[in-house]
Amino acid sequence: MELLAVVCLCLLTWSGTTFAAGNGPDVIKMVVKEGDDAILPCSLSTRENIVQELFDWKRDGQKEVFMYDDGDQYNNGRTGQDEQFRGRVSHFPDQLQFGDASIVIRNTKVTDSGNYTCDFPRLQPIRRGLIELVVDPVLKDRTEENIPGASPKPSIITLNQTKDWALLQCEVQGASPKPQLQWQDSGGNMVPAKDPQVTDRGGSYDIILQTTVTKTDHYRCVATQEEINHQVHAETFVHLNGAAPKPSITTLGETKYGVQIKCEVQGASPKPQLQWQDSGGNMVPAKDPQVTDRGGSYDIILQTTVTKTDHYRCVATQEEINHQVYAETYVPVHAPETPTGWIVGPVLGAFLVVVGAVVLLVLVKKGRIKLISEKGSSAQSERNSLKDPNSSEQQNNQDI
Repeated sequence: MELLAVVCLCLLTWSGTTFAAGNGPDVIKMVVKEGDDAILPCSLSTRENIVQELFDWKRDGQKEVFMYDDGDQYNNGRTGQDEQFRGRVSHFPDQLQFGDASIVIRNTKVTDSGNYTCDFPRLQPIRRGLIELVVDPVLKDRTEENIPGASPKPSIITLNQTKDWALLQCEVQGASPKPQLQWQDSGGNMVPAKDPQVTDRGGSYDIILQTTVTKTDHYRCVATQEEINHQVHAETFVHLNGAAPKPSITTLGETKYGVQIKCEVQGASPKPQLQWQDSGGNMVPAKDPQVTDRGGSYDIILQTTVTKTDHYRCVATQEEINHQVYAETYVPVHAPETPTGWIVGPVLGAFLVVVGAVVLLVLVKKGRIKLISEKGSSAQSERNSLKDPNSSEQQNNQDI
C-alpha cells in the first residue's frame, strides 16, 4: 500500500497542479472509489523550498481540509480543521523542500466529493491549485450512517427440516427504496428461491424470500438497495442429518514405507464416496474403505500411506444430494535412514581382500616374493644337503 501511494504521488505530482506566477491554474478532475486513498497534487513550478511557507487546502471554498504554516499543522495540535477530515488528511514532509504541498485523504467517503483549492497566500502573486474530487460509491453496509429507509439486517428462520432438505425464510421489514433479496451459499453462488412475497406499506417495503436447500452449508440472505449503495446480509448454518459432516483426519504414524493417514466420516446418508487427494488434486491410492452400515447411515474409514511431504485432502462426495465436503492436513515425510551397518561392513571387507590379492600379485611379479611349492621345497632340501660339510666328509671317507 505504501509503495502504491508513492507511485501515485509521483504520477499525480507530474500531471497534477503545478503552477507559476501569473498563470491561472487548470482544474484537475480525480475519480477514486469510496474507501480508497486520494492524493491531491499541488506543487510550485519553481520547486522552491516551502518548509517555512504557508499553504492552505479547502473544499468548496469553506471547509478547512488541511493547513500548514512553517511546521505548524492540524495533525500536531493546530485547531480549525473541519470535523469531516480530522485524522484522515496529511501532507508529505520530505517533499516540502521541493515545493510540493500535496496532501492525501485516507479512506475516502462519498461526502468528500467536491472542489478543492490549494493556496499559497503569502506568495506574490498568490498561487492557487484547483482539484475536482469525485468519490464513486460502492455497495456496502451503511447501517451506521443512519440513512432513512436503509434495510435493516435480514431475519432468517428455518421453517421446516428433514434429513434431506431444509426450508429457509429470509425477511426484511420497513425498507425504502424497495430492496432486492437473494440467497447465496458459502461460495457466494446464488441459491434458487421462490418468488418473493412483497408488502408495500406506502413506499416502505416488507419482503419475504424462501428457499429449500439440500446440503450442509453456510447460507446467506443478502438485501441490496443500489439507489443508496446499501447492502446488508445475515447468515445461517444448515446441517442436514444425512449430509456427510467434515471428515476427520488422523495421522497413524510413520513406517519404513511412508506415513499412514486415516480419514473417517460418520453418520452419512446416502453412502458417500471417500477419496484421498494431494495438493495438486491428484488421487492418492488408498486401501479398500472400511464401511459400517448402521441402518442406512454409514460410517466409513479410508486409509492411505503417503511417501512425500505435501498437503493432503480427504474428500467425501454424495452425488445424490449434490453434497461434497473435505478436510485437509499437512504431512511431513522424513527421508528413510540408509542401513549402512549391514551394507558397508561386507562391502569394505570384500574390497580389502581384493586389494590385498592385487598387491600380492604385483610383488610376486616383481620378484620380491617367491612362491614355494611342496615339491620345490624337497628338491631345495637335497641341494642344501649336498652343500653340507658333514656330508662331504662322509663321501671322502668312503672314497678312501
